[in-house]
Amino acid sequence: MPPVKAIAVAVALSLPTLAVAQSAEEAAESAIEARHGFMTMLGINMGQLAGMAKGEIAYDEALASRAAANIVALTQYDAPTLFIEGTSSADTDASEALPAIWENPDDFRAKFAAMSEAAAGSPDAVKGGQGNLGPVLQKLGGTCKACHDDYRKAD
Repeated sequence: MPPVKAIAVAVALSLPTLAVAQSAEEAAESAIEARHGFMTMLGINMGQLAGMAKGEIAYDEALASRAAANIVALTQYDAPTLFIEGTSSADTDASEALPAIWENPDDFRAKFAAMSEAAAGSPDAVKGGQGNLGPVLQKLGGTCKACHDDYRKAD
């Protein structure tokens, strides 16, 4: 099992147990920590693809395909479940999640689903040369931006 998938599975299996065994405050902290980890893993893999697209990293077809496959695996995880009540930026400084997530949960889930759809096929789409990275990154980046514009606190 690829390391990213193993981590995602471990988080998925442990979160329900943690939620039951922890206080509400501890569960909120765990959910925020898990989302930060999830977003970090997305960022690492997007960074590899972006670095290759910009020529900052030498294009490596196998590495590009693996980074894209990791993104696909991550988008299969039900990350919106990590956005539990009481974990918005209005509730804690540790969060950049806007309260709008809980006001528009169906739209939030739809935006996450759009990222999964954009990631589909990307491990093959990035093969064949550096020039193939741009369109994949535009699709993926567009879904990230769409969600962040509405649901992430501005830096």
